[in-house]
Amino acid sequence: QLQASGGGSVQTGDSLTLSCAASGRTGRTSSNNGMGWFRQAPGKEREFVGGISWNGGSTGYADSVKGRFTISRDRAKNTVRLQMNSLKPEDTAVYYCAVSRYAYAGKNDYEYTSWGRGTQVTVSS
Repeated sequence: QLQASGGGSVQTGDSLTLSCAASGRTGRTSSNNGMGWFRQAPGKEREFVGGISWNGGSTGYADSVKGRFTISRDRAKNTVRLQMNSLKPEDTAVYYCAVSRYAYAGKNDYEYTSWGRGTQVTVSS
């Protein structure tokens, strides 16, 4: 299973770090797969935030977060982190981590097979 944590309520310009831990069978398989972060704001569809390949060698981000968010992973610990800087009110959403079906981390949610419970991020102005 996947467990995301680290959400909270912050002010514009603040930083937060989200973590996602994979355990059990998901943990055993996730180390060879890409992992991604998605988010869903109220009334909006879930959208890709960023992803990292199986070995951490490749990352990709949505244009809306590029330059502000950074993804990293620790394969030995089956964890992936999302460092979020310069947060904006439009970053407010429930954030989800997911395991890709592939070694890379695509931008489409159908490319992911396992999803964790989300963690709420609220950014106030």
